[in-house]
Amino acid sequence: MRRSLLGSIALALLFFAAPSSSCFAESGSGAAPASTVVRPSPAGATKEEVDLLRGEVAEQKQTIQELKALVQRLVQQSQTSATNPEPQPSDEGRVVNASAIIQTPASDDLDLTDAAQKSNLKGGSSDVPLTAGWTGEHFYVRSPDGQFSISPYGYLDADYRAFRGDGAPSNTFVLRRARFGFQGNYGKHFDFALMVDSVATTGAIVRDVYVNAKPIPQFQIQAGQFKEPFSQDVSTAATNLDFVERSLASLLYPSASSAYRSPGAVIHGDINGGAIQYFVGAFNGKGYATLDTTNEPEVIGRLRFYPWKKHTSSPLQGLAFGGSIGHGRARGLSNETSYNAANPTGIFTFIPQFRVNGSIERYNGEFTYLKGPWSLRGEYDQVMQARNGLGTLQFGGLGFISQPNIISKAWYIQSTYLLTGEKKPENGVPRVKHPVLGPETPGVKESGVHRFGALELAARYAWLHTNEPAGDFTFNQFTPEFVPPFNNHTDEVTLGFNWYPNYWVRYMINFNIDQLREPSTIGQVPGNYFTVLQRIQFRF
Repeated sequence: MRRSLLGSIALALLFFAAPSSSCFAESGSGAAPASTVVRPSPAGATKEEVDLLRGEVAEQKQTIQELKALVQRLVQQSQTSATNPEPQPSDEGRVVNASAIIQTPASDDLDLTDAAQKSNLKGGSSDVPLTAGWTGEHFYVRSPDGQFSISPYGYLDADYRAFRGDGAPSNTFVLRRARFGFQGNYGKHFDFALMVDSVATTGAIVRDVYVNAKPIPQFQIQAGQFKEPFSQDVSTAATNLDFVERSLASLLYPSASSAYRSPGAVIHGDINGGAIQYFVGAFNGKGYATLDTTNEPEVIGRLRFYPWKKHTSSPLQGLAFGGSIGHGRARGLSNETSYNAANPTGIFTFIPQFRVNGSIERYNGEFTYLKGPWSLRGEYDQVMQARNGLGTLQFGGLGFISQPNIISKAWYIQSTYLLTGEKKPENGVPRVKHPVLGPETPGVKESGVHRFGALELAARYAWLHTNEPAGDFTFNQFTPEFVPPFNNHTDEVTLGFNWYPNYWVRYMINFNIDQLREPSTIGQVPGNYFTVLQRIQFRF
């Protein structure tokens, strides 16, 4: 490359010098071309004209000599560089421009093993460095053969909560979540994840830890500890919730007291390109901090349909619906009780807990409709908790009887609308078109000068009812007692506003009106509670 460049320079210099040389090539013999010979005047050339012409010829000769010397030096430098080339920077340890990597290549597209063998044949090193980059949402590190990759991820929810109502808690700042973990894959058929919560209050900081084997998309097996796939609301990631807290219906989900997670295994898959999704799993059912107390696992089955998913021209393309069933068992001798009816914001307890024993049956129906910036979601849930063979457990107590089952029902309907025109995803963050605080959204071409992020309005109505019939043990002559009945319901109205300054940051504010219709505990009276919830969420 350098020799060619120097040769070009030399040829250019000789080209420009050639006319002067040819003009005066015969000046030593006293002749000159017609184009340069000074025609004598009729009176003959003067001495001054001859002297001037001789001076110009001498200057041209000196210029030619200098140009020849310069060309000679350039040729010598080119030959020296060819003999002793300068060292070039090594590819090993090179920093990858991660911001330019939006999608990571599949392992099938990388033949690094073959490349390493070719390097050995040429006498090079067989070591291929790790690759790193940016997927558009997460940083990743990949092994040389492309078979193993890992990505850190996490999120932080910092809240300020203000309450008003009889017996409401004090206004406070709270760190709702601070979760960090890793996710990745080993080969094409195994995914894994590990996530911990540093602000966990139950003593167990591990939230997710599982391996998912996927020989084909239609048949996959996941085992470890993770969310029980019972409803669309609980299946939505915390970073993608439309509101600060989940609805009242979430109180009826499996393992609600342990962030809806439990050890277990599930078989699942996507049929016909995701038009049908199914889940069949068995779980501990007691959460992640308690061992199972029965010989019967909690079984969950779920189906979800997207009939028009592939029909891009259909107005129903964004419609999905489905349902779930669940069966578990409680053990009264282990002091197991009915669901914890403290509402999601913790301002009151809807109904006290009662000892349960026997089967637990759950049912769910759900739908989602997405259309451009608009979303509509709804869900119905029901739980039956048996109270078989319950009575006084004191020594010598007689008359163990079965009490009526506790039946709880809940439903919600909610809607959101993106004022700035972004498309609403089913379980994700909108692709912010105009971030007010960078960085820019990956894969989105910025345009316009008005940068104020993405703005979203949200509204939800939720309703919960529980019927706990009375338990009459007054006939027991040793320990007579009477369990009073509860037939209560509560509801909640939520208005929300979400602001996405960029793709990774969100500010949320919710205005809640919680209505307690009937007394739920001794001394508590019906009333309305007003709550303002604010959240700053960071994710990576």
